[in-house]
Amino acid sequence: MYKVIYGLMAFSVLGTPSVFAQSGYEQDLIKTSEGDIVITLLGHGTLMMEFGGMVIHIDPYSQVADYSKLPKADLILLTHHHGDHLDKKALSNIQGKNTHLILTSICAESLGSGMVMKNGDKTSFKGIDIEAVPAYNIAHKRDSGQPFHIKGEGNGYVLKFGDKKIYIAGDTENIPEMKNLKDIYCAFLPMNLPYTMTSEMTADAARTLKPAVLYPYHFGETDTSELLRLLEKDRSIEVRIRKMK
Repeated sequence: MYKVIYGLMAFSVLGTPSVFAQSGYEQDLIKTSEGDIVITLLGHGTLMMEFGGMVIHIDPYSQVADYSKLPKADLILLTHHHGDHLDKKALSNIQGKNTHLILTSICAESLGSGMVMKNGDKTSFKGIDIEAVPAYNIAHKRDSGQPFHIKGEGNGYVLKFGDKKIYIAGDTENIPEMKNLKDIYCAFLPMNLPYTMTSEMTADAARTLKPAVLYPYHFGETDTSELLRLLEKDRSIEVRIRKMK
């Protein structure tokens, strides 16, 4: 049955009341063969995941959360160098001496540290397989004719937790390389104009990826109801609408 899920689903990896839920952040839980993933949807393109006692931050951004109150990161992933994805203030609050930082070459030039991954690179971190995949624009461009996101500069990431793969697309359109991504359980797809995808592009990407769970994210003022209409006959995809403007 086709499902659309709105609103708050709060969990804690320790089984205690969620401080994030009390702060108004939404959380979802995904079960894997190696334990549960708790995803805190902080807003915009920003996520935090808890898995196996580890904390993973993705594109931390100070405008959506007070990072001085969030747990230190075991792993940080940065998709690209734009200011709403590379935020030095947020990073300074969650980086510890043992934090592993994965990022693009342009991000590394700005920060002076971190492990650079290029499109196609693979690595692992404490049992989590990580693949960097392309993220770029084809149709949407600046007045100069340059794409808002240039091929080869940014990453999406596919993370494998036990038997589940999660795809964090970064800032991208429905690019041909998405056809190479197999067995995606959960996909985070951006949907804000003019920088990433239209609702139609996002629906096309979803049909290409065929995830069990789809989160439109980084969607700004885009009306998510149009995506729901476009995917209403795709009953195998569960669309979860969260506060991810």
